[in-house]
Amino acid sequence: MKIALAQLNPKIGDISHNVKQILAAAKTAAKQNVRLLLTTELSLCGYPPRDLLLYPGFINLMAQKLKEVASSLPSGLAVLVGTVEPNPHAASKGQKSLFNTIVLLEAGQVRQTYYKRLLPTYDVFDEDRYFESGFEAKYFTLDGVKFGMTICEDLWNNEQFWGKRSYEVNPLAELAQLNVDLVVNLSASPYSVGKQKIREAMLSQGAAFYQKPILYANQVGGNDDLIFDGNSVAIDGTGTIVDRAKKFETDLVIVELDKLRSASGQNDSVEREDTLYETDRNEDIYRALVLGVRDYAKKCGFKSAVLGLSGGIDSALVAAIATKALGAENVLGVLMPSPYSSKGSIDDAVDLVNNLGINSQQIAISEAMMAYDKLLAPMFEGTEFGVAEENIQSRIRGNLLMAIANKFGHLLLSTGNKSELAVGYCTLYGDMNGGLAVIADVPKTRVFSICQWLNRDREVIPNNIISKPPSAELKPGQQDSDSLPAYEILDDILERIIDRHQSESAIVAAGHDPDTVAKVIKLLTRAEFKRRQAPPGIKITDRAFGTGWRMPIASSWMGIYY
Repeated sequence: MKIALAQLNPKIGDISHNVKQILAAAKTAAKQNVRLLLTTELSLCGYPPRDLLLYPGFINLMAQKLKEVASSLPSGLAVLVGTVEPNPHAASKGQKSLFNTIVLLEAGQVRQTYYKRLLPTYDVFDEDRYFESGFEAKYFTLDGVKFGMTICEDLWNNEQFWGKRSYEVNPLAELAQLNVDLVVNLSASPYSVGKQKIREAMLSQGAAFYQKPILYANQVGGNDDLIFDGNSVAIDGTGTIVDRAKKFETDLVIVELDKLRSASGQNDSVEREDTLYETDRNEDIYRALVLGVRDYAKKCGFKSAVLGLSGGIDSALVAAIATKALGAENVLGVLMPSPYSSKGSIDDAVDLVNNLGINSQQIAISEAMMAYDKLLAPMFEGTEFGVAEENIQSRIRGNLLMAIANKFGHLLLSTGNKSELAVGYCTLYGDMNGGLAVIADVPKTRVFSICQWLNRDREVIPNNIISKPPSAELKPGQQDSDSLPAYEILDDILERIIDRHQSESAIVAAGHDPDTVAKVIKLLTRAEFKRRQAPPGIKITDRAFGTGWRMPIASSWMGIYY
């Protein structure tokens, strides 16, 4: 028996588009004599649909389109589709109104239905808001083979791997007790740095512990702030990875059932790829960001992008990502020098434009600055030049970029990094303007690392941009180090606070200066109102300033707990 994993890139809410993807994969699989095709979690509507699930019309349309899929499948092919089903007991039992569902389609009919049992409600996940948990382990039989059914999180409660249970139920253990021949999993597991190695280790351990092969089909593509990396895998009963789909691309992987039932002998090659994954982290992040920009633009109806080019490293990296995602001809870089912009920065930006081959325009903002100075002179009389005046420059640039974006239908890309966003080293209605914050989850030190990786074969990012001290250039001789600790220090402190939830005393005990730590904590707390108004940022870490970050604005949480 041949089994295929369809690694799909759905568009959330565009059910007709997603149906076409499913049927195209089914047609390709049937031509290769596949008996069973797996799609991904909620493949009919895309993941995560969020509050679209509150609209009855949306649910009804899915039910209609599911019938269309069933009636259009090639003969002899069974397909697992991810969808949503109403809960008939919701009103009488006070339950949620929907189930996150797998349906088995064959010969124009729904042969089997399974409801997701473990509903994640942490970080970016909020499934308990919409779904009721499934209540039983289920399998289906196809040509005498018993397939256990699971959806995404159902396989993430492996206490042997994690050393604890996060949920009372362990669906994998229950399926093993039912003596299934193998386990299928339809998934929509978002990307974060290093996650695939953990994901594969967990799946392999579970397969080996229960001696059950696992077929794992994961969604791919960008949906708002989330990136889905694909990396679907087929694992035999010894825990050996038999096959793996592509990273960050749609794919169709076909596996022979006999290969899953015996050791494949590929452990060595899998270990080498895992090692490569760790050492090539910059490439993975870059590819994730490219996919995020490409899909965000495409799914939102944009064909082109605009961004400000300062001659600094952040805008340089965003320009490189946008060029790869959309094509050089579809990217406009705008240079907006002020009297404080150095000739070197302007030259560096021009060199970047030439290296990337993108379009560019230059708009000097000196006259606009003088106009603002004149307008504000009566109110600002008797005060010293300060942050307010510096930020006017950024806001002039932000207004110009928004005007250009509006006029020509470009997607405006914000260029601030995670380190700056964390401590508020950014300007509301200025450099924070945009429809997408491309590197908002990339720390400054990682920005440098990715740019160095980009230059491994040729100069993509001008070397002077990488080597010069970072500066906002909003006043003469300004450098980031005037206001912030060295980025190596800042990023380590931020990672300890944001990702590890360490206390102030623990961070100081790790070797950081107490005054520096206190300053960073204060900056992080005070900048919350800015982050709430930032454009969506592409998530690449386990703790991003996005849908999974739910800190209050008007609070003293840092002062109390740190």
